[in-house]
Amino acid sequence: MNVRRRLIPAAAITAVTALGLGTLTACSGAGAEAANTGKFDVVASFYPMAFLAERIGGDHVHVTSLTSPGQEPHDLEISPRQIALLQDSDAVLYLRNLQPSVDDAVAQSPVKTKIDAGSLTTLEEHGTEVGGHAAAHDTHKSEESAGKDPHIWLDPVRYAQVAEGVGKAFEKADPKHAADYEKNTAALVKRLNDLDRQFRTGLAHTKTKVFITTHAAFGYLAERYGLTEEAVGGLDPESEPSAARVKDLETMARADGVSTVFYETLVSDKTAKTIAHDAGLRTDVLDPIEGITAKSRGKDYFSVQEANLKALRQALGAK
Repeated sequence: MNVRRRLIPAAAITAVTALGLGTLTACSGAGAEAANTGKFDVVASFYPMAFLAERIGGDHVHVTSLTSPGQEPHDLEISPRQIALLQDSDAVLYLRNLQPSVDDAVAQSPVKTKIDAGSLTTLEEHGTEVGGHAAAHDTHKSEESAGKDPHIWLDPVRYAQVAEGVGKAFEKADPKHAADYEKNTAALVKRLNDLDRQFRTGLAHTKTKVFITTHAAFGYLAERYGLTEEAVGGLDPESEPSAARVKDLETMARADGVSTVFYETLVSDKTAKTIAHDAGLRTDVLDPIEGITAKSRGKDYFSVQEANLKALRQALGAK
């Protein structure tokens, strides 16, 4: 993703020193829980990383997420207290290039075990069109931003690859509980493989293979299951579409039998509803699972992915 790097201000580092690295106790809220819990303390950058850490670590880990439920992870700015928490942890699990302030904090942190999820699988360059017959469309792609797509967790196969890498990292960092980490990782990978089969079967026969989203988060999922993602904006959920892009989407929707414009729970649905109204389409939620809130269609990664599959099947006219 094309993001601007922001260095952690010197004032923040000074504030961390003032707090004292070993004195964080009984703090409330995500990213402000105590380290030194007697367990393997893992700081996760946002929900998909925290989910992996919790499932793989089980009872042996204490996981703290830097991103609060309902907070848009791309917008996260690390606080001095979170920097101190990170420095006092046993491991950090993050996804480089998704949250610049996290990248900067990790780079400056002495934490011994630093796990970049993106290094455990392959990342591709994605723009506003991904998969299927996207290359055949006469669009204004040159006007839209493209970059390394960080949304690997939405592809169950890539997410399973990341899980395996995280499991091995936990085994190495905390060898006393290596057998349990290995067992938990195997169970999680099996569940992700089952989810992959659900998607393959559920999306194998559909009237159309094209779907529209406001946020270009589903490129890997589209490629995995033979679909075409047409995104209104780019990899950044706050990016604004050009007038030419909106016109192209309306034309493409008619040509490819698109019925739905998808939006997500953590970002405004205004753009989706405007485009859907102008093109005579309906709207629905396709959740990038960047956080679980009361608005989520499920309580964890798997249940929300199953809800995503149901929404896609309906929008694509699954048989």
